[in-house]
Amino acid sequence: MSLRYLSLGAFLLAACAVRDAQAFGVQRQRAPPRTGRSSSSLHMASVASASTTSSQRRPTPPRIKKTQNFKDAADLSRKFSEENVGPASKKKVAIIGGGLSGLACAKYLADAGHEPTIYEAREVLGGKVSAWQDKDGDWIETGLHIFFGAYPNMMNLFEELDIEDRLQWKEHQMTFAMQELPGQFTKFQFPEGVPAPFNMAAAILTNTEMLTLEEKIKMVPGLLPMLIEGQSFIDAQDELSVFEFMRKYGMPERINEEIFIAMGKALDFIDPDKLSMTVILTAMNRFINEADGSQTAFLDGNQPERLCQPIADHVASRGGQVLTGKPVSSIELNLDNTVNCIKLADGSSVTADYYVSAMPVDIVKKVIPQAWSTMPYFRQLSELEGIPVINLQMWFDRKLKAIDGLCFSRSPLLSVYADMSVCCEEYENSDKSMLELVFAPCSPVAGSDKNWIAAPDEEIIEATLTELERLFPTEIGPGAPGGGANVEKSTVVRVPRSVYAAIPGRNKYRPSQTSPISNFVMAGDFASQKYLGSMEGAVLSGKLAAEVICDKAANRETKGIKPIHESVTAGEEPKAPIGVKGTYPIAFGGGQEGSGANVYHP
Repeated sequence: MSLRYLSLGAFLLAACAVRDAQAFGVQRQRAPPRTGRSSSSLHMASVASASTTSSQRRPTPPRIKKTQNFKDAADLSRKFSEENVGPASKKKVAIIGGGLSGLACAKYLADAGHEPTIYEAREVLGGKVSAWQDKDGDWIETGLHIFFGAYPNMMNLFEELDIEDRLQWKEHQMTFAMQELPGQFTKFQFPEGVPAPFNMAAAILTNTEMLTLEEKIKMVPGLLPMLIEGQSFIDAQDELSVFEFMRKYGMPERINEEIFIAMGKALDFIDPDKLSMTVILTAMNRFINEADGSQTAFLDGNQPERLCQPIADHVASRGGQVLTGKPVSSIELNLDNTVNCIKLADGSSVTADYYVSAMPVDIVKKVIPQAWSTMPYFRQLSELEGIPVINLQMWFDRKLKAIDGLCFSRSPLLSVYADMSVCCEEYENSDKSMLELVFAPCSPVAGSDKNWIAAPDEEIIEATLTELERLFPTEIGPGAPGGGANVEKSTVVRVPRSVYAAIPGRNKYRPSQTSPISNFVMAGDFASQKYLGSMEGAVLSGKLAAEVICDKAANRETKGIKPIHESVTAGEEPKAPIGVKGTYPIAFGGGQEGSGANVYHP
């Protein structure tokens, strides 16, 4: 492998990672009165082409299904469908949580012939991808969720459910707002048909507006080891923040300003000085090795109906159940510390052969039985915590100049955004725009100088509009022609504990799906798997949890318990579970409009 080849790959990685930022976690919302959005001097999407029917859409890029990761995911899916569990071997499985991880777990258990039942606390499925309709019939979503070509288990899931045509694939490019040129964008264009890593090389090297050639070259020393040593090098960087990694390898500060800030905010909603470098390198590694890995797609409508319901229907068609409005109050144990039953908030009890936690890590910690609290496997969860994020949706009184795809704002307050009236068929509007924006970081723990998560909706919206006026002065604000666009409606959805905070040193505390309790299995995007805290990670974790149960049921060896780090010791004083307090979405780890218990939505 020549140095020229490696250095080109490194350049790609940097920019590619920016885009990847969104690949591993993005979200959305809404807001009050004011306006605007931005114009792009570079790549404007025709408003007329805002929405396309399924017959007009780009198909799933064919190279995605030729990657080894896709084939590996397909092989695991095939393992379930070929299990052929007979009636005498069928196991009843109680799954706590109806997010993507719980849904995926139930889907693959049902495929294997087992009998899963999901107990979801809220009246809506999806967890971090949940959504609900307001009084106007508009869908309010927990996050601006983007699907990547580098999501092999998710792509397999769409194929297996025969809903691939619900993905609206966008042109393969990354688009960034130009802070120094308000109202304009720059893009990294990936040439069609060019194999990896050369398509990324072309995208990065042909863009001269973000990093100079000298700055790209100075990235090489830190990124070369990733290409040469692979995953072992990537894993070893988990103890370093992005800042620390940059200093160690002599990267210029402008690389952080131009690339890594956008990456950190999109990947995990936090600034680079608090983000583990392993997160960025993991994403880069996926993208550089898969030609269409960084290409993105939007779902053609709301997540509960267009993605979650097909999974639930699939489970039901194979004898499983998906129940909503069934919060779990406690996990009851036998004398040997195995699970005896789970008690629901309505006073009823549920017994099963196996039990799966598919709850967010912050909720899991609240219901761990006292007898388990001293075990290192469960004690390590105290080192994991969800990161806060705010999602906004803003409906404008006119059509803004639109790009058909995800945009990086490169703003101190905002991460990524999209004009959903252009990007998503269900939200298509030829006369007016609806922006979804991620407000991050939004708390001091994530890098913000203010605790925005506790601020009033009006203050958050006003700050967002002020920032949009600065970024896009030709369309928003008093300086725009005619006073600019006005916000007709907006929403603010807070997620105080979203995906686990990928700060340095967290990977060693992520638990395996197999637990020390013989009939209890752990799922969730925070559990150990290679796709981080993302939709792909949630699906894969649920799939791996299903595999554990299938292996146990068939008396096969499982992958075992991941070794517990030496810093985690057995506890001396057992701790009683504090339980889940309240019945509103935030209490169950979800996103929520409004504060406290004054919530109208599920």
